[in-house]
Amino acid sequence: MSQVEALRGRTCSRRLRSVALLTSGVLALPVLAGCGSGDDESTAGLVAQDIAPAERDRTKDGGTVRWAVDSVPATLNAFQADADATTSRIAGAVLPALFVLDERGRPERNPDYLESAEIIEREPKQVVLYKLNQQAVWSDGREIGAADFLAQWRALSGKDSAFWTARNAGYERIERIERGKSDLEVKVTFGRPYADWKGLFTPLYPKEVTATPATFNDGARARLVATAGPFTIKKIDRKAATTTLVRNPRWWGQRAKLDTLVFAAVPRAERVTALTSGTLDVADIDRSAAERISYAAKDAGRGGRPLAHGPGSEITPSAALASWAQAHGSDESLAESARKTRERTAKAQAEYAAEQSVLRGFQVRRSLEPAYTQLAMNGESGPLADDRVRRAVARAIDRKELAETVLTPLGLPAEPPGSHVALAGQRAYSDNSGALGDQNTQEAQALLADAGWTPQGALKRSGPAKAGGEATTKENENKGTEKKEGTAKKGEDAKSAGAGDTASDEGLYIVGDDKPAGRVPLRDHTPSGTHVLAPAPAAAVQSLALQRQAHAQSDGAGSADRSDTAAGRKGDGVAGAYAPRGTAAPQPAGGAVGKDGKPLTLRFVLPSGPGSEVLRTVGEKISQMLQRIGIRTEISKVADDSYFKDHIASGDFDLALYSWPASAYPATDARPIYAKPRPASDGSLLVEQNYTRVGTDHIDQLFDQAAAELDEDTARDLMRRADARIWAEAGSIPLYQRPELVAVRSTLANVGAFGFATPVYQDIGYKKPKAVAPRRQ
Repeated sequence: MSQVEALRGRTCSRRLRSVALLTSGVLALPVLAGCGSGDDESTAGLVAQDIAPAERDRTKDGGTVRWAVDSVPATLNAFQADADATTSRIAGAVLPALFVLDERGRPERNPDYLESAEIIEREPKQVVLYKLNQQAVWSDGREIGAADFLAQWRALSGKDSAFWTARNAGYERIERIERGKSDLEVKVTFGRPYADWKGLFTPLYPKEVTATPATFNDGARARLVATAGPFTIKKIDRKAATTTLVRNPRWWGQRAKLDTLVFAAVPRAERVTALTSGTLDVADIDRSAAERISYAAKDAGRGGRPLAHGPGSEITPSAALASWAQAHGSDESLAESARKTRERTAKAQAEYAAEQSVLRGFQVRRSLEPAYTQLAMNGESGPLADDRVRRAVARAIDRKELAETVLTPLGLPAEPPGSHVALAGQRAYSDNSGALGDQNTQEAQALLADAGWTPQGALKRSGPAKAGGEATTKENENKGTEKKEGTAKKGEDAKSAGAGDTASDEGLYIVGDDKPAGRVPLRDHTPSGTHVLAPAPAAAVQSLALQRQAHAQSDGAGSADRSDTAAGRKGDGVAGAYAPRGTAAPQPAGGAVGKDGKPLTLRFVLPSGPGSEVLRTVGEKISQMLQRIGIRTEISKVADDSYFKDHIASGDFDLALYSWPASAYPATDARPIYAKPRPASDGSLLVEQNYTRVGTDHIDQLFDQAAAELDEDTARDLMRRADARIWAEAGSIPLYQRPELVAVRSTLANVGAFGFATPVYQDIGYKKPKAVAPRRQ
């Protein structure tokens, strides 16, 4: 299954996220309800990792594992803008990680590097004392110490622009770093409190890399002068697209079981071929590849009978008989053609059967990846600038049905996530989706009616709409019309020239329209100036009930508020907050809702590549759900390589699907995703990574408070309150946690679908053969 992971740009995000990518067999997670704060809720729905665990004494010493990755790393410096997932994987095997994640996505001290790490002072300033493992040394023999911490802080503090860094969150809060009572102690003093301090200095680079701009910017792109992990880098072969790691002879921890670990860049569409050819041992795969491996295991007992899948499996007995008759018939030309067809089919079947025989040596290890796919709504302009329309879209969607569509066929739990900032198992997790409400068609229709979108409005033009939530003025509407006309003209020119980044199945059709639509170009990329994301006065009044519900869920409302909420419930909806009480919900009229004679139509941008079938299936289901409340969708399929950069990041969409990875440090990492956009000096909008363009000052304040709160329970509560308000704004709707499917050679242990957990590379190895009991005489 191909998914889209959102791009993290040059912002202050602590953890570097993978760049926008379409990858097969990656990325998806679960839930509960209410606003609880205990472990019972955070662990509900947690799916265990699947790595075939084995004790070290049950694995062999030696051997090579060839592991598929998406690329040869452009840089080995994880703090640079072009670092990617491969950079992070290599860093995890060769560089210090002071804290690692457990199976629940919770940071824990790594004893290979730290004897202890704790806050020793909170007032007047936060001070963290690290006590290092006395055996920890770089591969050149030098002890890991305060000088490495100091150099990395100076490089990432943001004070010296000569260092080309992609992020500095957390490091800019540090005031000074100094040696403790001995060389094994490092004392870090913060100028401002920082709750996510455990995320700093991972990975830790040697001072030789971070001491100067020259070594930081260029010195660690293709090589590392020193490493300090169970493996070290032997060679990066860009021609062969491989990065080879070998045991680190100076490693002080438990010796790596493998002699060699090879990360091979293999396109996802080619991984099954690589598995069957014997050139891979571990690979993330998609659903179709997982099915092939499952079939291979089942076919082991067929005793040579023809396979019920693969080439020719769709040929019925009668069709096979007809083909045989034609191949042996009197018409030589038809017979020759039929014989060639049968020969090609037989050859393909033999090759497929041989591949299936090899695939029996693999297992599919599956779990839920620490990331979720969401429906993003662009609230910058147009109908979705009205929060009532966004809520109507959200309440029209059956998230449970969508999760089941993706996860149930894989045998994985299909509970939609209840949080934007954490996933089941993590401490910050709480199901706050009640701040928005469950799927409810009547509530959704009532919201649209309150915003002025009705079946009658689609039929004829009336006077100026007076709905309070309409965010666009007459002037902006005129600008939008001119913009569309200009875009249309550009589209015609491009069409006549045969230009564009289109794929073979790229195009547009309208869900909810009986007539086929011609290809409609998307928005012009021309900057449109500063956009004010503020509701009109009536919209603010209408939103009061919803904000009270979010307040009750996030801040702990009093009994009076809760009784009002309960009195306002209708069916499975939440308090009469989604349209004012008394608003009539229009009955389904079999057509679109509209305003002033214009139907409500949203552009739904989806990737068109061969690995994006699941996203397109989900998108089409969402379109059908929206049709039930009268919203039409124009589905535009665009080329994979332009999907994120040219459409999501640039704001050229109304609806879109992409994914965000979860973080152990949401106060730091999730803030840029939900930060309120701010006008830039040139009139453009600074969105950081908030591609929905929906945010509030209060949400920003809650994130800032959580990042500075050193009491973990209080910080967790602040994050849950922020999440409830994110739900209430309805800019993005989490749909499902992404599945993690990994093909692993059956003889390997301690590797596979890791879920949240950080891989323990030194424990990966081949299983020892089981001892055969002596036969009795």
